[in-house]
Amino acid sequence: MKHTIFLAAVLLLTATAVGQDWEGDLLGMEAGALHGSVGISWESEYIWRGFDIYDDKSVTHLLADLNLFETGFGVSAVGHRANSSGFENGERWDYTAYYQNGIFSGEPYATNYRFGWVYYDYPDTPSQFADLQEGHVILSWPNLLPVKGLCPSYVVAKMWPSQSESGIGSRARGSGTASGWIHILMLDYGFTVPGIIPEVPEHLIKLHSELVYNDGWSYNGRNVDQEWSHAVFGASTDIDLGHNISLTPAVYYQVTMERSVNTDDDELWAGLSMKYSF
Repeated sequence: MKHTIFLAAVLLLTATAVGQDWEGDLLGMEAGALHGSVGISWESEYIWRGFDIYDDKSVTHLLADLNLFETGFGVSAVGHRANSSGFENGERWDYTAYYQNGIFSGEPYATNYRFGWVYYDYPDTPSQFADLQEGHVILSWPNLLPVKGLCPSYVVAKMWPSQSESGIGSRARGSGTASGWIHILMLDYGFTVPGIIPEVPEHLIKLHSELVYNDGWSYNGRNVDQEWSHAVFGASTDIDLGHNISLTPAVYYQVTMERSVNTDDDELWAGLSMKYSF
């Protein structure tokens, strides 16, 4: 019920924005009195923080994101649900409040930043047992490197149980706690290629890579060693369908370096998402 109320509120605010004209810029995105997006996506697997959440099963994600009144503040809700039976208790909704902006615009050291708080809600499991919280900071430097379109970023996140005495918050049976730090080094590169149909003269190809250091937190009863745990490589492109609707195919590959994060071998998965932006 909690995630239904939250998502309904976001969608209600979104509906008031449709049909208006937005101007401005924030972190490279159009912004104005109200800016946001709603979308749906499918992935052949759901890999989160290195973990294969639904055991090689496909997943559907729902998204609503709203940036408020030219302030840089925003809220979002993202739902994750396996497309196969047997994972009902693994459904999760992520509720995020954030602030994003930039400093030193036009300088080589121009910095985009985002501060966020996330509540991870498992609606089919008692909140005192499974829910998590997270605080994070995201920094990126679009002008730092001499290659146009090449942007390094750094993410630091602290995760902890919603209640310290919860099933994932205690150290019962030596399982550790779902609490700890995560450091992510990212590098993104975008370039254009000619389109394959006359209506689309060119495509922007986005390459993504990240290297992740897990600082001793645990998930689903599994301890995670303090190690460089995994690296992810991906490629995607946005296909403009008109009317502010985009279709994004993507493919990703994870190199697993620490089996306490993912006991399986390396992971390869694909995704397809559709998003309406305003």
